[in-house]
Amino acid sequence: MNLPILLLINLHSKQGLMRFGEAVACFNDLGVQYIVGQIRESADFANSIHHYRDKVSAVVIGGGDGTFNVAVDAVVESGLPLGLLPLGTANDLARTLNLPSSLPDACAVIAHGHRQRIDLGRVNGKYFFNVASCGLSIRITQELSKGLKRRWGVLAYAIATLRALLTARRFEALIRVDEGEELRRSSLQIAVGNGRYYGGGMTIAEDAAIDDGCLDLYSLEMPHWWHIFFLLPALRSGRFGERIGISRWKGQKITISTQHPKRVNTDGEITTKTPALFELCPKALEVFVPVPGSLPRPFLTADLRNNP
Repeated sequence: MNLPILLLINLHSKQGLMRFGEAVACFNDLGVQYIVGQIRESADFANSIHHYRDKVSAVVIGGGDGTFNVAVDAVVESGLPLGLLPLGTANDLARTLNLPSSLPDACAVIAHGHRQRIDLGRVNGKYFFNVASCGLSIRITQELSKGLKRRWGVLAYAIATLRALLTARRFEALIRVDEGEELRRSSLQIAVGNGRYYGGGMTIAEDAAIDDGCLDLYSLEMPHWWHIFFLLPALRSGRFGERIGISRWKGQKITISTQHPKRVNTDGEITTKTPALFELCPKALEVFVPVPGSLPRPFLTADLRNNP
């Protein structure tokens, strides 16, 4: 990297504040030059990226999936590669990309410089990495308080899901996948996935990948209350079936309309509403990933510290 990276970490988040110094120290040890962007609110991610786009070689963001979602549109517009430091609770995107959970190792992946192009999803013009959904997921987002995540960590997602299921109500939706016929569904949740993991380790489909050239859609219908006992295991594994009330399709362009506007969340952030047009954006973004078939140089940071 001839130019420095742009390092963006939200210091108002607990993990960001606690681990900012560690991230800077790691990049110092690795010999990676950086410019630190000032992040006080969500809009500062886009402002910093637009300001420094011609002065840096890459954008590196520390945070969780919601933070990455806030910044993704500006990163795509800049044309710069993206490095990720997983500092969230669930870190589903990092899991999809097989990034190490250790902060020093995540920094080493970026220093190594190996990159891969990934697909992005887009709904009503808003990009997303993992999943965009409406229905039950909105209630889960409301249940998923910072206190719950702080107390239970990744288990908070399962707790919030169970709480939301107790008060969930069906809604009628019309779905069209690519140029197929319009389907009418009575659903608790409709989710459109681009990556593999979402919601604290749930799987959008067992064969999903973030570079497979398609979107995965499922409609959660669950016609009988006792299906709830099969629901969570199915959502974790991505092995869905009509017998437990989950219908699925694949496509590149999906439209969803509802009688009344339904809010849509993208990677856990409520960003738009129905009617919604979901589109696949193939190979839209370059990201730093571990070298295929190898560990992400787990001893590099320690070696550099011992040999300044």
